[in-house]
Amino acid sequence: MKLRLGMIGGGEGAFIGAVHRIAARIDDEYELVCGAFSSNPEKSKASGVMLGLDASRVYNSYQELIEKEKQLPEDKRVQVISIVTPNHVHFDPTRMALENGFHVILDKPMTFSLAEAKELEKVVEKSDKLFCLTHTYTGYPMVKEAKQLVKSGKLGAIRKVYIEYPQGWLSGFLEGSDNKQAEWRTNPAKSGIAGCMGDIGTHAFNLAEYVTGLQTTKMCADINIVVEGRKLDDDGAVLLKYNNGASGVLTSSQIAAGEENNIKIRVYGEKGGLEWQQSDANSLIVKWGDKPAEIWRTGGGYVSSFASHNTRTPAGHPEGYLEAFANLYRNFALTIKAGLEGKIATPEMLDFPGIEDGVRGMAFVENVIASGKSTEKWTNFNI
Repeated sequence: MKLRLGMIGGGEGAFIGAVHRIAARIDDEYELVCGAFSSNPEKSKASGVMLGLDASRVYNSYQELIEKEKQLPEDKRVQVISIVTPNHVHFDPTRMALENGFHVILDKPMTFSLAEAKELEKVVEKSDKLFCLTHTYTGYPMVKEAKQLVKSGKLGAIRKVYIEYPQGWLSGFLEGSDNKQAEWRTNPAKSGIAGCMGDIGTHAFNLAEYVTGLQTTKMCADINIVVEGRKLDDDGAVLLKYNNGASGVLTSSQIAAGEENNIKIRVYGEKGGLEWQQSDANSLIVKWGDKPAEIWRTGGGYVSSFASHNTRTPAGHPEGYLEAFANLYRNFALTIKAGLEGKIATPEMLDFPGIEDGVRGMAFVENVIASGKSTEKWTNFNI
């Protein structure tokens, strides 16, 4: 049985909408049945035609999609709505979808502001529907293995965390040209109070907390606008303190000319450490204080059930960004289906980002910008 999927946003010219649709198709857990693909009705209709949808289920707005789909018979109406709009159009369609009985998959960061995130948390708590936030990098098998390794205690108490996400695509003033992605991602009215830190810094922050299981308690941030004329940050570095006493360093930049998307994490405990980076996503380097380093590989018979559950191909066959994205969609679908069948979802199925990740991500955005403006060395991480 495929879950019936609808999409808000992601029409012609959009980047992330196509990624979501690919991720939804990889495991055949979903069928795209409807959409409101653009705030421009003509664009929405054209996108629906391109995707081969029934014209009667291609809508002019997200409000129309939710209202009309709710009126359809239960065995026909959409079950899961994927929301892939810019940040300022995250909260209301998510709230409306949940309140009208639909499960939601939402692109990150979760909302435009922390206040919206807290309000959405209340909506999710009141709803009997499920919510998934697409922090893609937590979907990689060896990232899940890294989390299980830390959780096992084999590395000892965690002492140090390094996380970096360098990009170079905004090294120039692209928002001054006809670049849709650059235009909205650097626009405070659409992106929120943060640029780089909201766009990719949230990924780095989420990955560090996911792998270590720790929570940030304090930070000291240096936030920069490097490109002249830009309205939001395009570079930054943050010192972090965690709730077990460990310290961390997070760097995020979109003006690192020549860099692509090689997000990287290193974690060090009393007995050993680990290292993972997206450019070699199938490998996890495990380092020991008293013996040579080891290279653990996706598909190996020695990995945890969480890593193997999220691996589709035999060892040596690379699985990358699209497959990691698909793991979030698949685990979300399996959890929904378990509920429909009266079964209990396994811990492996339930391993996808949710509302707490979204609230903490928005708290990171607001705290890191506040810290960057503060004259205090350390500021508390407030939610």
